[in-house]
Amino acid sequence: MERPGPSGVTGSDASGPDPQLAVTMGFTGFGKKARTFDLEAMFEQTRRTAVERSRKTLEAREKEEEMNREKELRRQSEDLEPTSSSSNVARDCSKSSSRDTSSSESETSSESSDDELIGPPLPLKMAEEPVNHMEEDILGPLPPPLGEDVEDDDDDDDDDDSEEEENPVQKIPDSHEITLKHGTKTVSALGLDPSGARLVTGGYDYDVKFWDFAGMDASFKAFRSLQPCECHQIKSLQYSNTGDMILVVSGSSQAKVIDRDGFEVMECIKGDQYIVDMANTKGHTAMLHTGSWHPKIKGEFVTCSNDATVRTWEVENPKKQKSVFKPRTMQGKKVIPTTCTYSRDGNLIAAACQNGSIQIWDRNLTVHPKFHYKQAHDPGTDTSSVTFSYDGNVLASRGGDDTLKLWDIRQFNKPLFSASGLPTMFPMTDCCFSPDDKLIVTGTSVQRGCGSGKLVFFERRTFQRVYEIDITDASVVRCLWHPKLNQIMVGTGNGLAKVYYDPNKSQRGAKLCVVKTQRKAKQAETLTQDYIITPHALPMFREPRQRSTRKQLEKDRLDPLKSHKPEPPVAGPGRGGRVGTHGGTLSSYIVKNIALDKTDDSNPREAILRHAKAAEDNPYWVSPAYSKTQPKTMFAQVESDDEEAKNEPEWKKRKI
Repeated sequence: MERPGPSGVTGSDASGPDPQLAVTMGFTGFGKKARTFDLEAMFEQTRRTAVERSRKTLEAREKEEEMNREKELRRQSEDLEPTSSSSNVARDCSKSSSRDTSSSESETSSESSDDELIGPPLPLKMAEEPVNHMEEDILGPLPPPLGEDVEDDDDDDDDDDSEEEENPVQKIPDSHEITLKHGTKTVSALGLDPSGARLVTGGYDYDVKFWDFAGMDASFKAFRSLQPCECHQIKSLQYSNTGDMILVVSGSSQAKVIDRDGFEVMECIKGDQYIVDMANTKGHTAMLHTGSWHPKIKGEFVTCSNDATVRTWEVENPKKQKSVFKPRTMQGKKVIPTTCTYSRDGNLIAAACQNGSIQIWDRNLTVHPKFHYKQAHDPGTDTSSVTFSYDGNVLASRGGDDTLKLWDIRQFNKPLFSASGLPTMFPMTDCCFSPDDKLIVTGTSVQRGCGSGKLVFFERRTFQRVYEIDITDASVVRCLWHPKLNQIMVGTGNGLAKVYYDPNKSQRGAKLCVVKTQRKAKQAETLTQDYIITPHALPMFREPRQRSTRKQLEKDRLDPLKSHKPEPPVAGPGRGGRVGTHGGTLSSYIVKNIALDKTDDSNPREAILRHAKAAEDNPYWVSPAYSKTQPKTMFAQVESDDEEAKNEPEWKKRKI
């Protein structure tokens, strides 16, 4: 006997799903029979579908090929000359009839097998030539055959392209310029971050100014100005390779690192100037000349100083330098380095010295220089700049002897090229390479009122003077060609920083701020009374709600009390009861007036009696108060010299 199910139904009747069991288990469909799948049938159905789809694709492709062939035959028949003979026409007719018959046969045969060609057969000329499948896929008329004229045009285009590639002057971005007013003194330092968004300038006026191309408008104003080194001239500014720090080198013995917003990150320690061996001191002991960041390692930089050392530093360790390089003459004497830099890969450190030599060290070997050329420039002149090319094989040096020289560090025994007649009067006159390494740029100096400073371009391959730009009526001190922006920044001797760019060849940078219109200066807003909100006050005590600030300002402008102009500061000793600008206390005012009092008080009697007649005629201050008690004033008579002689006693006359 079968047991009843949970619902009281026997097992034979409980084949269907039990609703009570589904509720108990928490999901529906419990107890249903699982669905079975016939995998073989599914695979067979899939195979049939794929075969049918492939057959349709092949049929469409064959139809397309047939249409292409018909178009090609029709085009060839149109190209045939109309002056053909009657026999040729008859032969063509016979051939066309044969084509028709062959096409009909091919149609009947295509029903039996799909491998044979569909459509009319190819003509003899086309059958002999190999079939170009690329031409079969082209729809429409074929391009005309390449003739001599087309080849000549291509040759001309190639020549133009080769001329453009061979002529690097075409790539100089100098069609437009903007002028940034740094100050009135020489702009002695320029720095541009790797992205080209911010420019930083420093000068002889101790100021460092920040310029943001994306945030500036057509007024070209700096968004920040500071004096990081107090009363020392700024000599070098450079952004790190990550763009988050700026190396500031000034006339002091301590270099500083600031962040993008001008806040100090670290300051190098000053060394002990009483130690003879400079390798035993922790820092520089004399004025700095320049500095440079390592191109690969974050936080490492190099500086050179008047203490005859070149030192490398780490931002994390400002209390002591990382390594010390000591330039020496051929006789082993100290020599002062005037500029230094890293190579592009950071493995070499190059320095130019006051004796005219250029010395290059391996970064990890501080004892002896790897390369040493003792007469690179004239002795006693300050070589103002050394810089490596982007490929790292060539070094350019800007000498204080008015020359620019090019050196191959693989054969460092003589200069590759030398250019003279480039006057310089600043110890930081720059030179740099173009982004494609085909040009070298430097500036020239002039006396005030004796011409204009120029930016001169030399071709690296031939060292010919290929181009120059007249900058301004002052010396060109700094130049910088940014590879990402393709813009040239120039610092001049009259406090200007100029940016040269080309709208088509340059990217971002100065192009961002020239398109922005200059913001209108807002009028000085007058202080209005604050609006006090009292929602539960009686209507008679509520203040009228201010509808518009502009209208309120216009009303306040008409009010003589609110729009009263404050009185300007007093110039001079003061007037109207107001003390002058020399001091705020009464004592300072009195002292200043006593010092400036130029009246002659040699005869005090005359000074006192100078106002006696006016006081007697118009008694106002003292006389009315003492009119009852004051005795009558009696002044002694002043006798002349003759009267005094008459009144002299007789014994004096006898004595005389």
